[in-house]
Amino acid sequence: MATSNCADALSLIFSPSFSSNTASKLPHIRKFSQTNLCLHYHNTLSSVLRNKNAIAACVSATMASNVVKEVLPPALDSTSEPPPLFDGTTRLYISYTCPYAQRVWITRNCKGLQEKIKLVPIDLQNRPDWYMEKVHLANKVPSLEHNNEVKGESLDLMKFIDSHFEGPSLFPDDPAKREFAEELFSYTDTFNKTVRSSLQGDGNEASAAFDYLETALSKFNDGPFLLGHFSIADIAYAPFIERYQPFLLEVKKNDITAGRPKLAAWIEEMNKNEAFNQTRRDPKELVETYKKRFAAKI
Repeated sequence: MATSNCADALSLIFSPSFSSNTASKLPHIRKFSQTNLCLHYHNTLSSVLRNKNAIAACVSATMASNVVKEVLPPALDSTSEPPPLFDGTTRLYISYTCPYAQRVWITRNCKGLQEKIKLVPIDLQNRPDWYMEKVHLANKVPSLEHNNEVKGESLDLMKFIDSHFEGPSLFPDDPAKREFAEELFSYTDTFNKTVRSSLQGDGNEASAAFDYLETALSKFNDGPFLLGHFSIADIAYAPFIERYQPFLLEVKKNDITAGRPKLAAWIEEMNKNEAFNQTRRDPKELVETYKKRFAAKI
């Protein structure tokens, strides 16, 4: 299936104005419904049904090819004036260094919402007073200003953006996968606490956390990601793996991919995702940051 054809089909499928009437006015897709529109760009309906990964591959290819290259704005600090708040603009407040904010940033990018959700980076070391006073009382990132309301918490914001904005869905329809996704979300805090405990001491507690991911990656066999195909479950873990992997390798001499082939393959696939790559930091910078944070324990 050609990527350009996929893009044409998906642009119609995800268009808010798409309807059966729209389809009936387009000669080359008149005989197709919204449900099977993308199948027109394969040889036959039966051949697509025999290849269950075709549509998912189409979505992934289109998502990767349609990522908008954007110039990142400078972080706002205590000397910065606030943007024109609650003027109808949807704003995502982040920090370039925060993995929790990075989760939501990646989700925004994967949905192709760079023009719909404005990025507002905050300098967490010198944050402006107006952020807590006028935007988010918790004074944390990420937060989302949308429809005259401000929402917080990274996992909640990922789900909200995926379900309330246009673009390819990042959450599966399969009930079994949705259930496992919630389990993966619930484990994220335990995962981070376990790994950070290892970073702060001489033990190897992190092994259990990475073994959990290796096992999780074995649950579905229809792709290299946590739910088979790429989803917000992968986004939930990616920013933390991005930080832990180089630090553990350099400082603890611990290769988290050793003996974990599925985790190694997952990292390789994630590193091909342009929406993720646009949010990544220099690994050397990340290692130095963690060295300072855990200096007394190294």
